[in-house]
Amino acid sequence: MTVNKKPSPNETGIISELDRYLFGQGTHYEIYDKLGSHPMTFQNRKGIYFAVWAPHARAVSVVGDFNKWDTESTPMTLLGTSGIYEVFVPGLRTGEAYKYAITTRSGKIILKSDPYAQYAEFRPDTASVTVDTGSFKWTDHAWLEKRQETNPREAAMSIYEVHLGSWKKKNRTEKNGFYTYKEAAQELAEYVKTMGYTHVELIGIAEHPFDGSWGYQVTGYYAPTSRYGTPNEFKYFVNYLHRKGIGVILDWVPAHFPRDAHGLADFDGQPLYEYEDPRKGEHPDWGTKVFNYEKHEVSNFLIANALYWIERYHVDGLRVDAVASMLYLDYGRENGQWIANKYGGNQNLEAIEFFRHLNSMVEQRGRGAMVIAEESTAWPLVTHDPKIGGLGFTFKWNMGWMHDFLEYMKLDPYFRKYNHNKMTFGLTYFNSENYILVLSHDEVVHLKCSMINKMPGLYEDKFANLKAGYTFMLGHPGKKLLFMGQDFGQLHEWDEKVGLDWYLAEEDAHRNLQSYVKDLLHIYQKYPALYESDDDWEGFQWINANDSDRSIFSFIRYSKSRKQNLIFVCSFTPVARPDYCVGVPKRGNYTVLLDNQKGMYRSPDKPPVLRAVKGECDGQPYKIPLPLPAYGTAILRFS
Repeated sequence: MTVNKKPSPNETGIISELDRYLFGQGTHYEIYDKLGSHPMTFQNRKGIYFAVWAPHARAVSVVGDFNKWDTESTPMTLLGTSGIYEVFVPGLRTGEAYKYAITTRSGKIILKSDPYAQYAEFRPDTASVTVDTGSFKWTDHAWLEKRQETNPREAAMSIYEVHLGSWKKKNRTEKNGFYTYKEAAQELAEYVKTMGYTHVELIGIAEHPFDGSWGYQVTGYYAPTSRYGTPNEFKYFVNYLHRKGIGVILDWVPAHFPRDAHGLADFDGQPLYEYEDPRKGEHPDWGTKVFNYEKHEVSNFLIANALYWIERYHVDGLRVDAVASMLYLDYGRENGQWIANKYGGNQNLEAIEFFRHLNSMVEQRGRGAMVIAEESTAWPLVTHDPKIGGLGFTFKWNMGWMHDFLEYMKLDPYFRKYNHNKMTFGLTYFNSENYILVLSHDEVVHLKCSMINKMPGLYEDKFANLKAGYTFMLGHPGKKLLFMGQDFGQLHEWDEKVGLDWYLAEEDAHRNLQSYVKDLLHIYQKYPALYESDDDWEGFQWINANDSDRSIFSFIRYSKSRKQNLIFVCSFTPVARPDYCVGVPKRGNYTVLLDNQKGMYRSPDKPPVLRAVKGECDGQPYKIPLPLPAYGTAILRFS
C-alpha cells in the first residue's frame, strides 16, 4: 500500500475521519486494513504502519527488537477522540516481533500483542510479527464461482473434522513435529478425496497460546497459528484444497477469550473488549472473558474478522463455537451470577443482534460462504431468516440427535428395544432447522471413549455396531461430520499431543471399517436423494419406525426427481434375521448398493437385484425378502 496524502501536523492521514466514524458505528468491514501493522510506503519512505484501538490508555508506543523494547523510543499519536493510536516507522521490515506498550490510567505500563496482528511468534513466545500477506497468488477462481452458484442446503456436505497438530506427526523435533500447512495440504487432500469427504473443518487455526485449549482460547483472531507456518502458507493450504475440489471450514470463537496477560483481557488497563461487569463479562466455568457485543468497536472487530477469513483466506465457512453461551445471559451461571436483560429475561439481546448482523453480512459479501452454529439448546429459528425472527445461520449442529444416537449405540443390544425412540425422535424435528449431524472431537475426549470403544460387545461386535450406526447416520436427513480417526476405528481417545494411530488402518478390522465408511461417503455424494431435501418431509419416509422388538429401522430417502431413490435397512442386534422382509412402495426391481458384509458392490461383482412381490408388509403394498445377518445393513436403489 502506498499513501501519498500529506499528513496533518499530528496525524498521518492513513486512518481517515470516515474510517473512524465507520469503526465507531461498527460497520467498518475492512478495519483490519487500517488497524494492526502494515508494510507500506509513506511520504516516499518504506516502513511499517501501526495502529491500535486503546481508548482508556494515557499513552501507547510500539516496542520490539527494532528498538530494543524501549517503551519511550517509538511513541504513537492519538487520533482525535477515536481512541486509536498510530505511528509510521520508516525503514522497518516484515518479520519483526513487536508489541504495544500501553500506559494505563494508573500509570502502569503493560505489553500487549496486537489484536489485529496477522502473524505471531511460535508459542511460548507471544509477540506479534510484521508480515506482508498480499503477495499470494490465488488460483481457486473456478471453485469460488461454483460455490457462489451453489445452495449449500441442497448440496452434498460430508465434513472431515481435523486438528492439524495431531492428525499426523513428522519425525522431527522442530515445532513438536507438526506438519506444515503445505505438507498437510497435500496429504490431507489426498486422504479426504479418496475417502469421499466434501469438506475439511479445521480446529484451532487462529493463534492461541496453549495447545491444550485446542485453539478455543484465542489471542490472535487475525493470525493463522504459526505452529504450522506463515499466513501465505495457510493461503496455499486453502488454495490447494480448493483446486482438489475440497471445501475448508474454520472453527471460529466469538464467544469468549482467555485472560493471558498479552491478550485482549483488560487490553488498555481496564475492560475494553469484554463486558465491564463480571456477571456479564466472565464465564465462571471456563475462566474466560466474554466479548461486549453491545460495544460497536468490539462487534466490528469480530464481524470484520469473520469476513477477513472468508474474503482474504477464501474459507468456505465458519463453525461458530459455543453459540448457546452467547445467547443466554445465565449460561453456566448460578442465581446472583448473571444480570437479566432490560425485559427481565435471560436472552442476551446484544448477542442476538450481533448474530443477525454477522450472518447478514456473510450472506451479502461471502459469495456462498456458510456460517454454522454449534448451538446446543432448543433456541428457535437458528437457521431461519432474521426477517421472521431467526438468527440467519446457514446450518446448525444437531446436538440433540448426537446425544440420542450415542446413548442408543452404547447400549447392550438386549436393551435397545426399550430405547427405540432414541433413534426415531430426531425424525420428529429434522425439518425445523437446517442441520448437520455431528460426531465431533467433543465426543471422543475426557473419558468419553473413542467411537469404536463406545460400542458394546466383543471386538468384532464393536465394528459391526459402528458400521450399522454409520449407515443409519448416512441415511438420516442432515449433512454429515466425522472427527478424524472415527472412520478407521481409532482405539484411544483423542489426544492433541500425539498423532492418530494410522497403523491401525492396516489391520483387517480397521481397514474393513475404513473401506465401509469410504463406500458410504461415495454413495452419499453420488445420490442427490441423500442431500437435496434434508429439511423436507418430501425427501424422507419411514417404512417401519416401530420395529423395536427386533431393533430394525427401515426408511426411504427420495430424490426431488423421484428417480434413484434409496431404501435403508439397519439392524442393531447380533441376531440374524433370515426371514426378514422389508415393505416397499411399488413393484419393480430394487438394486442392492451396499450391505454390511460386502460393502459397496463394484464391478466385476454384479449387485443383487431384488424383485418386489405383491403383499402387504410394513404398511406398504409390496415387499422384498431381505435376509439380514447379525447387525445387518442394506442400501437399495429404486426409481
